[in-house]
Amino acid sequence: MKVLILHQHFNTPAQGGAVRSYYLAKALVERGIPTIVITASNEKKYSVVNTEGIEVHYLPIPYDNSFGFFDRGKSFARFALKSISIAQQIGHITLCYAISTPLTTGLAAIRLKQKLKIPFIFEVGDLWPEAPIQLGVVKNYFLKQSLYALEKKIYNEAKAIVALSDPIQKAIQKIAKDKRIHVLPNMADCDFYKPEEKNPEWVQRYHLAGKMVVSYIGTAGVANGLDYFIECANVARKNNLPIHFILAGGGARLEHLQSAAQKLQLTNITFTGHVSRQTVKEILNGTDVAMVCYKNVPVLETGSPNKYFDALAAGKPVIVNFGGWIKDEIERNQCGFGADPKHPTDCINKILLLINDPLKLNNYQKNARTLAETKYSREKLSSLFFEKIINA
Repeated sequence: MKVLILHQHFNTPAQGGAVRSYYLAKALVERGIPTIVITASNEKKYSVVNTEGIEVHYLPIPYDNSFGFFDRGKSFARFALKSISIAQQIGHITLCYAISTPLTTGLAAIRLKQKLKIPFIFEVGDLWPEAPIQLGVVKNYFLKQSLYALEKKIYNEAKAIVALSDPIQKAIQKIAKDKRIHVLPNMADCDFYKPEEKNPEWVQRYHLAGKMVVSYIGTAGVANGLDYFIECANVARKNNLPIHFILAGGGARLEHLQSAAQKLQLTNITFTGHVSRQTVKEILNGTDVAMVCYKNVPVLETGSPNKYFDALAAGKPVIVNFGGWIKDEIERNQCGFGADPKHPTDCINKILLLINDPLKLNNYQKNARTLAETKYSREKLSSLFFEKIINA
């Protein structure tokens, strides 16, 4: 058996960012399965790197969260076309595991199935094209219909589909009624992220003694709706509350958010820009409450964001400003709250509940870690990935 993973946004732990596809590749290599990854890079030359037994092919195809619609589409199309060519050169592949987003990765998988008779499994982390349509990025009627048709074709051509959440599975099942769909959520790395006492040097460096630290760690893109995060910091400032906010991550909206914080004269927020995985660990160490934030758009409630699972592994309560399965889960397991997306004051009031009740905060932290260990541990989900999906 030889598995090809197609993922335009593959990251290793050393690179930072979302590392789910690295975990999946690692799970295969550890079980003796030769594994090749084709991904994209902002470097100018094509390269092949062996990373812990994973053969990673980096295609020189630039992409950035700040790209507009045309540049994104160009990047996606180039990756699909080039990855087909590289896969043909590699040869002897028995299974393709194609990861969206973007949806166009599925085009490459279909072409490899047609030309080389390679079956493929398609992983869906976000519902495309529904997400960009609801966000108003795709407005043209004919383009919408073309993308819906592509989505349906990819699902029907796939050997099986992997959904990252139950709501995503249900949405796909409506389109591909007879298709086998597995749910495999994102993973919590309970070995790397752990509940720990705060590092006093870190607290001193950022002047955070005696303050509740609320962090957002992830992309500062349009879909993330981080104006809400800024508004929460402003409510805390106005009421002179001992809360400090940390926004760690880069993206298309970062400069806008920094400008908004400057205009509001917010001294209770720190912007770090894009950070390494080790720095994410340091920030989570100093965090009291983690926040997951999205625009108030229904389709975004179905996702499975990495930052949620990292926070659980680190034993941090989570606050979300959207409904859906994550809100239901954290409230059911008493390890977080849902906050009103239209009223940041509600979010601050929820944080105050934890400030005023240290015992509740401690219990929520323990419950977060327990949820990570029992439901989302990397070891358990890696085994599930191999036994129920790849080896089915």
